[in-house]
Amino acid sequence: MGKRAFMGDDFLLPNETAKWLFQEVKELPILDYHCHIDPKEIWEDRRFDNLAQLWLGGDHYKWRLMRQNGVPEEAITGHAPDREKFQYFAETLPLAIGNPMIHWCHLELQRYFGYTGVLNGQTAEEVWQLTEQKLREDPTLSARGLILRSRVKVIGTTDDPADDLQYHQKLRDDTSFPVKVLPSFRPDQSLQCNKPTFAAYLQKLGQAAGLSIDSLKALKEALLRRIAYFDTLGCRACDHGLGVIPYVPCTEEEAEAIFQKARGGEMVSFSEEQAYVTHMLLFLSSAYSRRGWVMQLHYNAQRNVNRRLFDRLGPDTGFDCIGTKECSEQLSALLNAMEETGGLPRTILYSLNGDENMMIASVAGSFCEEGIHSKVQLGAAWWYQDTKAGMEKQLCDVAQSSLLGNFVGMLTDSRSFLSYTRHEYFRRILCGLIGEWVEQGQYPDDKEQLLRIVRGICWENARAFFGIAEA
Repeated sequence: MGKRAFMGDDFLLPNETAKWLFQEVKELPILDYHCHIDPKEIWEDRRFDNLAQLWLGGDHYKWRLMRQNGVPEEAITGHAPDREKFQYFAETLPLAIGNPMIHWCHLELQRYFGYTGVLNGQTAEEVWQLTEQKLREDPTLSARGLILRSRVKVIGTTDDPADDLQYHQKLRDDTSFPVKVLPSFRPDQSLQCNKPTFAAYLQKLGQAAGLSIDSLKALKEALLRRIAYFDTLGCRACDHGLGVIPYVPCTEEEAEAIFQKARGGEMVSFSEEQAYVTHMLLFLSSAYSRRGWVMQLHYNAQRNVNRRLFDRLGPDTGFDCIGTKECSEQLSALLNAMEETGGLPRTILYSLNGDENMMIASVAGSFCEEGIHSKVQLGAAWWYQDTKAGMEKQLCDVAQSSLLGNFVGMLTDSRSFLSYTRHEYFRRILCGLIGEWVEQGQYPDDKEQLLRIVRGICWENARAFFGIAEA
């Protein structure tokens, strides 16, 4: 076989079965159930002046690569001109051979700007001029236009309980925009009793909920009020970002004492923090279960490991890394405690450490419920794992330990309106992997069943799992 073109029509599709499957599912809608898109930008239908704004405005994936290439911070997160930032990134990108950034960037250039060349330092001006003109003239390259052009039907944003959700309200009432933009409940700050901002956050949350949070009972009531409010705006999911999975049981009285200690500004020990978080997760999971929400747990990320640059630039700027804490006993105990109290919701589990995939999948398979397909699941390859190899590993680990046909599929986990091509990337990888299994004789060449499996993973399973009837 001759050499293939760079990212041509058959990109990542190694055989005829893979090509056929991808043709059948490539136009399916997208349910992006977890992202960090700002609903305000959707409501305002934001337009972007240039590709640097779209690509480099908040993408710590790209920032990390630029730093590793010795680019000055002023040209990454600083005040350097956009054109200068873009040039530095264009010169960095060719060195990222084997990195998914090569594929993501060129998929975005191809699908949204019709550019089929290769971005590097020499072509940077050509790409800059082309994309700047299209962003200025093409009405489909606004925030809403990009969403519609990408066939997105449902977006799950990430929202603090204290958020007023005004833009979700506006979007819900806007009949001209046929996309569901649903809030997702992320109460991390109410659980972070070890942070100096805890007391100030309680005041903010109390104002949103309409009560004074001076006790653990009041905090729980505030969270229940906000859960009810989120539910009125179509919320179907919650999310928790955890350093490790906790399981340190404690009584209501013990949790109250830890709460008051943190509220008063005293230092809270690690064991006290884990006890408080365990207590609150058990309380919250029961509330989620009553609402029929999906609970997502993201864990095993080491945060802000470079203190000097964290102090200068703040969180979510590219200084987090993979954790290696072993949490299998805590995870199974926590889920079991939720199950025993009748409060285990449908759950998706994500570890930043891909070595934990098989453990998570095996734990998940122990918690099932009649009438629900794979009630607890190993989630999509997350963050450092959403590479070709990482996605294939996640798919294989789910397949060999549970039912891949029930998997709820991909998400962007992104702040960029161009990142919907990650769904295409995933679909190509999925079709390529299944195509290889079929053509190697590892699975029957049953087109009806194959199509059922792949359509489910790409679209239908998530819609059923999150309980979204019409999309």
